[in-house]
Amino acid sequence: MDKRVADLEAALEGVEDGMSVMVGGFGGSGAPIELLHALIDRFRATGSPGRLTLINNNAGNGRVGIAAMIDAGMVERIICSFPRSADPRAFTERYLAGEIGLELVPQGTLAERIRAGGAGIPAFYTPAGLGTALAEGKPTARFEEKSYVLERWLKADVALIKAESADRLGNLTYRRAARNFSPLMAMAAALTIVQATRIVAPGQIDPEAVVTPGIFVDRVVEVPDPQQEEALMRAGVSH
Repeated sequence: MDKRVADLEAALEGVEDGMSVMVGGFGGSGAPIELLHALIDRFRATGSPGRLTLINNNAGNGRVGIAAMIDAGMVERIICSFPRSADPRAFTERYLAGEIGLELVPQGTLAERIRAGGAGIPAFYTPAGLGTALAEGKPTARFEEKSYVLERWLKADVALIKAESADRLGNLTYRRAARNFSPLMAMAAALTIVQATRIVAPGQIDPEAVVTPGIFVDRVVEVPDPQQEEALMRAGVSH
């Protein structure tokens, strides 16, 4: 099945108000800037308020990417590990004003909750967060004389991720650390949308090099010269 779409607008068809959206990236590494900015434009054009639940490692930087989505008032709630990063002003302003909700999750737990969602595992036990405010109200259990906290899976309506290479069947590779959460998110979302630096013919990616098999990918759009969050921040760009 050919999973290529013509442009960013076509790639985002069906992403609607109130959805849960996983966004790949670790800071700027692997952040799908073009997809995020196209989503902002889509919601502005339709007058949709957004009300998205966003799942990412952090809460954005500067006024681009995730931060630009928060600035636009599209994000009702964010689930992340690091709400305060290099330049968290967009999130900080909204959070202090009571305009955005936050669920703070330890980074390893966040990755495992997403992995569990993709693997069909409803819950698991972890020692992370035990005895802290993050564990309040959650069941605990003891195994081999140690206590653990029960954490539930994380799934989403949509995953937006950035790949280095894709073929038209949706098989993906990533560039170094840009891989981060993206393979897990591709498995845990009902609709996985990918921007790839290049799209090649089937067979041009060595099967041994495929990180995300095409079965987990629904749409691929080529973005040959993707923007980098940190470069945009240094240039003072805002979307």
